[in-house]
Amino acid sequence: MDSTAATPEEERAGLEAPRTLLRRSGFAAAVPLFSADLAGAGDAAEAARVVTSHGHRLWTEAASRRDRVGDDRPLYWARLTLSSLLRSWRPSFPLAGEERAALLARLEQASRGHDDLVFAPDDRQLRVIVTGFDPFELDDDVRRSNPSGVAALALHGETFEAHGRTAVVRAALFPVRWRDFTGGMVERCLLPHYTGTAAPADAVITLSRGRSDRFELEARSAAWRGGAPDNERACAPGPIPPPDLPELPSPLPQWGSSTLPRQAVRAQAGGRFPVHDDTRVTEVPAGSAEPVVREDGPTPGSLARAGGGGDHLANELAYRNTLLREATGRDIPAGHVRTPLLEPGTGDPDALTDPGFERDRADITEQLRAIVAAAVRAAPLR
Repeated sequence: MDSTAATPEEERAGLEAPRTLLRRSGFAAAVPLFSADLAGAGDAAEAARVVTSHGHRLWTEAASRRDRVGDDRPLYWARLTLSSLLRSWRPSFPLAGEERAALLARLEQASRGHDDLVFAPDDRQLRVIVTGFDPFELDDDVRRSNPSGVAALALHGETFEAHGRTAVVRAALFPVRWRDFTGGMVERCLLPHYTGTAAPADAVITLSRGRSDRFELEARSAAWRGGAPDNERACAPGPIPPPDLPELPSPLPQWGSSTLPRQAVRAQAGGRFPVHDDTRVTEVPAGSAEPVVREDGPTPGSLARAGGGGDHLANELAYRNTLLREATGRDIPAGHVRTPLLEPGTGDPDALTDPGFERDRADITEQLRAIVAAAVRAAPLR
C-alpha cells in the first residue's frame, strides 16, 4: 500500500471523539514531541531511532496507567495520529517508499508491546504471554473500546504464584487488519517465544472481544477467513495465507486446537460473567458442498469455515498461535478466550464513558485475571 496515503483508521483519528480522548488522557502531548524529534532526524537511521523511542514511550505510558483497569483507546488513537504524521512527513533527506514503510512498521511494533515481550532467563519464573486486539467496528461507533486490549494492558507486568513458581505476564496488542496478518506479524511477534532457548514462553493466551454477555473458551479455530471488513474496510475472504515457516505441514491443517485446560478454567475462574466452553465449528463436511454448524467439533475430512469465534481476525490469531505451538513441538497451554461485549456511553450518544461502561470494563478485566491465572495453574507445566 502507499506509505504516504492516509488509511481509514488514520482518517478516523481526526474525528472529535478520538481527539477528545487524546486530550483528556494526556496522550495528545505525544504529537508535538514526536513531530519535533522527527524534524531533527538527519537520516533514515536516526528517524528509525526516533520512531522506536516514541513507540516505546506510547506503550510504556499506556501500560503504566492501568491501575488494575485502564483504557485502551488513548494508545490506539495516539498511535494512529503519529502514523498519520509519519506518512505526511517530508524529511530533509531522500526517503524511499520502502524506508517510510519500514518506519511505519517500526512504530507499530514498538507501540504494541512487541518489543517488550522480554523475560528474565530464570527457572524460578513461568513466562506467560497474553495478547489483545485494537478497538474495531469503529464506523458504527468511533468511541468503542476493546476489552481484550484493556485487559492485556492491565495484565502486562503482573505476577501470580503457580506450580511453586512466580508466573510473570507480558502483553502485546494486535491490529484488526488483514494485511498485517498476511504479512506475518503474528509469527514475528510470537515465534521467538516458542523457539527461544534462554527463556521460551510457558503459556500463550490470546484474547479478543466477543459478541455476547459471557466469556467463551474457544476449543477450535478454523483455517478460513470470512468476508467481514477490517478496520481499513478491507476484506480478504478465503483460506488463511500460510506462514513462511518450514516446519509447518503442507497442506496446512483445517483446524487449530486449544490446549488451555478449559474445564478447570470454567470451574476456577468464576465471576460476574459465566464462562462457556465453546466447541462449535462451521464446516463443509467431506463429500458435501454446503457449510453446516457442528456443536461438538469438526468431522473427519471436513473443510473449515469458522471456529467457535467465527471467521474474523480473532479466529485467525487463535489459529496462527496454535500452528506455532504445533510447528515448534511445544507442549504448553496455548489457546483463545473471548470476552463479553463492551459498549461505551450507551446512555448518551456523545459520552465517551458512563458508569455502566466503567463497571463492565473493570469486571471483565478482573475476571480475565482469574481466567489467565487458572489456565496457568491448572496446566500440567513441567
